[in-house]
Amino acid sequence: MMKQTTIDKRVESVGIGLHKGEPIKIVLEPLEANSGIVFYRSDVGMSVKAEPASVVNTQMATVIGDGQNYISTIEHLLSAIYSYGIDNILISVDSAEVPVMDGSGASFCMMLDEAGLRELDANKSVLIIKKEVMVVDGEKYAKISPTNKVRYDFVIDFAHPVIGKQEYSFEFSKKGYIEEISRARTFGFLKDVQYLRSRGLALGGSLENAIVMDDKKILNPEGLRFSQEFVKHKILDALGDLALLGAPVIGNYESFAGSHNLNHLLTKEILKDPTNYELRSLNIENEFELVKVFA
Repeated sequence: MMKQTTIDKRVESVGIGLHKGEPIKIVLEPLEANSGIVFYRSDVGMSVKAEPASVVNTQMATVIGDGQNYISTIEHLLSAIYSYGIDNILISVDSAEVPVMDGSGASFCMMLDEAGLRELDANKSVLIIKKEVMVVDGEKYAKISPTNKVRYDFVIDFAHPVIGKQEYSFEFSKKGYIEEISRARTFGFLKDVQYLRSRGLALGGSLENAIVMDDKKILNPEGLRFSQEFVKHKILDALGDLALLGAPVIGNYESFAGSHNLNHLLTKEILKDPTNYELRSLNIENEFELVKVFA
């Protein structure tokens, strides 16, 4: 059987918070088997598990909390933790958000590489999708369907000369995540940034941690990291949002113009009906292909 994992040692870093623009210390620590992914706010003493029931907002980012306090922008970090196959980890921050780093998952991959992985003495479970589950918002949708390959198919369509219609199909693996997805940055429009700042938000947003566009062009002097960086970042977000299900998901995720909110609704819809999925330990001999994906 495949075993649960955690990180091997404590690692820490400091980065800017996207919304308040202040330095935030982030610490990753090992946790014992069956603990799951746990966030801790050291400034207020709040502990909250990464699961759909903890989500309190999905407007600009995925936000979890306990009713009184919250932690925002968890999805980029979660996408890296999920893709590294980590089942149990404690994430401590001393503010109301996870630092944005460079706007992608790359810095978190570096932290996880430094921390290393450790196998625990407990069987790892995977969440196998048994029936198609779909959530819709007008033309936009997110759905997941049964398959024995783990895939993420995403289409975006922006009325902007630099983006337009982009689609990408990602066959999931840790190596694929690191090479194809992890470095894709979040993106936004200058007019939106100006509006958000007028409301005291996005104060830490800059060309260092996002792709920013005016009405016609990209303002970042270095340009894009990939020709399809925009849609790849949407896949990165989806990986982080689905990590809240608490186990690696075996299914085909598909979305048109998806969002954190649609991803959150999808996770809730999956869990609502126990016949939608099966939680199962993977047998290394019989299910070698799937084991390889999450190795």
